[in-house]
Amino acid sequence: MMKLRALIFDVDGTLAETEELHRISFNATFAEVGLDWEWDRAMYRDLLAVTGGKERIRYYIDSFYQSVDLAPERIRQIHERKTAIYTSRMAEGALAPRPGILRLIHEAREAGVKCAIATTTSRPNIDALLQSAFAPDAVSWFDAIAAGDEVARKKPAPDVYTLALERLGLAPEECLAIEDSRNGLESARAAGLDCIITVSPYTDGQDFSAALRIVDHLGDHETPNAAVEGGMVTLAMLETMRR
Repeated sequence: MMKLRALIFDVDGTLAETEELHRISFNATFAEVGLDWEWDRAMYRDLLAVTGGKERIRYYIDSFYQSVDLAPERIRQIHERKTAIYTSRMAEGALAPRPGILRLIHEAREAGVKCAIATTTSRPNIDALLQSAFAPDAVSWFDAIAAGDEVARKKPAPDVYTLALERLGLAPEECLAIEDSRNGLESARAAGLDCIITVSPYTDGQDFSAALRIVDHLGDHETPNAAVEGGMVTLAMLETMRR
């Protein structure tokens, strides 16, 4: 096994529990534009099987409101407004990193292991999350960022991971993916990466049998993971898992 040289993180549900804020922002947008749609938690959990916000809206129309005729441009405008609401609420401090994320990123950087992002979400959402929930300069912590609006196919296709690998200049065998969903797991595996899963409330119960390991969260001193030795998934532990 090649030496671990990079960690590649998903964003939504992995770096932070963002999905509930996404759901709330979608509903606020629908009300604002005069659509009598409201996605409850059960509905949104099902809709998350479709990756990408615009794609999710299209799927919802095709599945439940076939009489509604929204042109692609109108869907883009609705999603653009939803992103603005989401980033505004994030800037107000609505989100925090998941347990252990900050610790593992800093541990990796101190050890000379690169950090990257491979996500279905858009670059504005990434930047807003990092700056509001992590630190003003958090974007600089990542050696490569690959966003969903930069690739032809979203997860579970491997495109976004392939792009991240290209920007890192590394082989899949030198990297490890950290995800929270089956779509993300399938995307990482299709790109040739091993993957660990940090389960989130919206992905609990999905099939993660192809993952290297499944944990509730990475753990830190304030929020240890009782199921992990020492309470934390460390960089050394990740190296051991890959052997």
